[in-house]
Amino acid sequence: MAQRQAAGGGRWVTVPPERLRGWLDRFADRHGVLESTLADDVVHVRADDGSTADIRVPFPPLAVSGGLLTSLSAHAAVDRTVGVLLVRLGGFAAGVFRGSKLLVSKVDSRLVHGRSAAGGWSQHRFARRREGQARAALQAAADVGARILLPHLEEMDAFFVGGDRSAIEAVLEDTRLSALRPSDRFLTVPDPKKVVLEQAPEQFRAVEIRVVDVTRD
Repeated sequence: MAQRQAAGGGRWVTVPPERLRGWLDRFADRHGVLESTLADDVVHVRADDGSTADIRVPFPPLAVSGGLLTSLSAHAAVDRTVGVLLVRLGGFAAGVFRGSKLLVSKVDSRLVHGRSAAGGWSQHRFARRREGQARAALQAAADVGARILLPHLEEMDAFFVGGDRSAIEAVLEDTRLSALRPSDRFLTVPDPKKVVLEQAPEQFRAVEIRVVDVTRD
């Protein structure tokens, strides 16, 4: 479980879907009986002491059958087919997951030189060469994305991107990828190696919860 401060107060907590029911039970133990409502793909939980937990429904919409929190816990734990594209300048990875299992993938890299501190014509030549290398790297990332992801488009429940935002935006300008609609959740990752891609489910399957604790004297 990871935590970070939330803008405007409280804290964001990310919980693996299999542990959501236990997290809710512990929240109730600490703060009292829970009341819950659903609006705009967020389950709002309010405890007796005034503490709140706003839970973003993963892979919305949520179909409620029986209790709201029970339905949410079951919904979060379902294994879904998910496409992932990770891009940083010079490195990229694409994969399709079923739950946490990586079904198909491709990881590759292209040489892109760093910036030169030299001046004059040498610097201009270096900059042009670097721009050419960057274009080739982004094109290669789009090629891999199209080859790995598009054959599974119809079965995907969601598509997530991560890495470097400007690089991802450039890759998604490729018209072949226009049918892919990225989730709002951006995956924060280092250079896209195979192990980094394999760890992506830890982020895209996690349930995001904004918690505001009320402390009473």
